Amino acid sequence: MRLSRFSFRFYYTALGLLLLLSMVVAVGTGALDITARQIVLYLLDGLGVHHDAAINTLQRNVFFEIRVPRVILCALVGAGLSVSGALMQALFRNPIVEPGLIGTSSGAALGAALVFVLGKSFGVVADTFIGALILPFFAFAGGLAATLSVYRIATIGGKVAVATMLLVGIAINAVAAGGTGFLSYIARDPQARSITFWNLGTFSGADWKACIIVAVVTIPAVLIALRYSKGLNALLLGEAEAGYLGIDTEKLKIRIILLNTLVVAAGTSMVGVIGFVGLIVPHLLRMVKSSDNRFLIIGSSLLGGIVMILADMVARLVIAPAELPIGIVTAVVGAPVFIWILIGNKRSRHLGGFYA
Repeated sequence: MRLSRFSFRFYYTALGLLLLLSMVVAVGTGALDITARQIVLYLLDGLGVHHDAAINTLQRNVFFEIRVPRVILCALVGAGLSVSGALMQALFRNPIVEPGLIGTSSGAALGAALVFVLGKSFGVVADTFIGALILPFFAFAGGLAATLSVYRIATIGGKVAVATMLLVGIAINAVAAGGTGFLSYIARDPQARSITFWNLGTFSGADWKACIIVAVVTIPAVLIALRYSKGLNALLLGEAEAGYLGIDTEKLKIRIILLNTLVVAAGTSMVGVIGFVGLIVPHLLRMVKSSDNRFLIIGSSLLGGIVMILADMVARLVIAPAELPIGIVTAVVGAPVFIWILIGNKRSRHLGGFYA
């Protein structure tokens, strides 16, 4: 039986189980191995259901303070970037679009670099709740400015020219990268190193505060994105056709751009720039099952979490006990897949391709 004949519920169930399995494997894998039995004991102990005096305190602390928040943050960021990619591909009606190609990630990186360099200016509120939101806010502002610039310049006669969009995206990325590079140049060594490692992406600083911030943004954003899935499906027919179906395309575009930028900025501000996940995940789901955005949004949130958790495991293990920036892992795997998508998209145009 072809995979495409299975129902959406089948895929949701399969992806949900794979996500749970990957999370269990990830929390137990690392420099300090934790068995499945220990994982169950620690969870029961944390819930107050069962207490074992023989529990290793060091392993328990590693489990709750390092492994669990890191895996949860991986799942949240992976879900956010993948859903963002699905939204951008639907908005621009092209399967090769992702936040990194249209300036969102580089703009967010520039905003975050400003915070790293000008950190002393926020010293008064740095240790408060507001201080924790400064980095996400600047990342959001930078990502939004970059994305809106690309969108406005690429819009010709009320329609988005994809070729122009990609060229403008390259230009905006270059400008943002230049600004980030300049800030790295004038920064002191610790600040410059923070910017450099942040641009490569890493989950090494994951903690419960980061999980809460990303979850508060990502989970509602995914639920809100589902509300716009029908409008995005109509938009695949073309803007004029969507308008005939009663869709206010201009409002839809602005809301999707804001939603996309908010999700990407929240994740990027916590873990740095991670490319290609938002490109690959929706495309794989589209190839396997459907271009229905209801399926892509839910499926991307699940498969994106799986992909990010697995990529982070590779980053932690490939040069253990050191850690490889996860952005390197996603780039090494994602770039060839991107080229393959470009070639496949070119060959399938006579069959309808993305629009089928």
